[in-house]
Amino acid sequence: MRTTSTTQHRAAVLGSPIAHSLSPVLHRAAYAELGLTHWSYDRFDVSEARLPAFLTGLDPSWAGLSLTMPLKRAVIPLLDRVSETASSVEAVNTVVIDGAGRRTGENTDIPGMLAALRERGVDTVESAAVLGAGATASSALAALSRICEGPVTAYVRGPERAAEMRGWGTRLGVDVRTADWADAADALGAPLVIATTPAGATDTLAGRVPGSPGTLFDVLYDPWPTALAAAWSAQGGPVVGGLDLLVHQAVLQIELMTGRTPAPLAVMREAGEQALGAHGA
Repeated sequence: MRTTSTTQHRAAVLGSPIAHSLSPVLHRAAYAELGLTHWSYDRFDVSEARLPAFLTGLDPSWAGLSLTMPLKRAVIPLLDRVSETASSVEAVNTVVIDGAGRRTGENTDIPGMLAALRERGVDTVESAAVLGAGATASSALAALSRICEGPVTAYVRGPERAAEMRGWGTRLGVDVRTADWADAADALGAPLVIATTPAGATDTLAGRVPGSPGTLFDVLYDPWPTALAAAWSAQGGPVVGGLDLLVHQAVLQIELMTGRTPAPLAVMREAGEQALGAHGA
């Protein structure tokens, strides 16, 4: 835990590629609102191969790191401790560094997803569908393990991905069923659909959105809205976007790294919206 002082504290987001990341905008807005004038937040393009050297080179001013792909799993062997939540999905998106230089891996994506859904009034669902596989999809399954009362169908490409998602289901206590990506349009009738795929991957599904759909959680934020999210909204369905997730998980990161609570969610969201608006202008 850190508090305001005259000592310089550093944090940053790491990944590759990383130039697109909104994390600096959100964290800097929070620092300004909280009066943390001696805190800085940057971004660094770091590959899996360069990650060990980057961590070794950190000096005592470093308080924390945000991680995006491809580092969420690669960082785990380099940590002193990994939280239970992060261990459950073998994915770390936050590293908290204490005064002795010890590194603790956390996962704020999972509680961030739950907070973003709760903000839209989604506390429980009878069933759900997940589009895609990978680290974000496993975090989605972990979140669903807490709110989904029935089965989750994962739409994936290939038998290896299908087996991986079923394995996560077994590990997380979720009744995961798998289907081929060719049938992904069938997912759109679920009460909750979580799209974890890269930009453009769900565009062909936009024309298949049913009338009066359930809730769509699309984890992308740039470009926004995605074709699927726009079509969903046009049919009157509630949409949770990637910026919602990014802000909620960043709130938790800031609280973990700085020890200051609560982080200013509304200020951070406004900063993110302004940055995306400027980017799209």
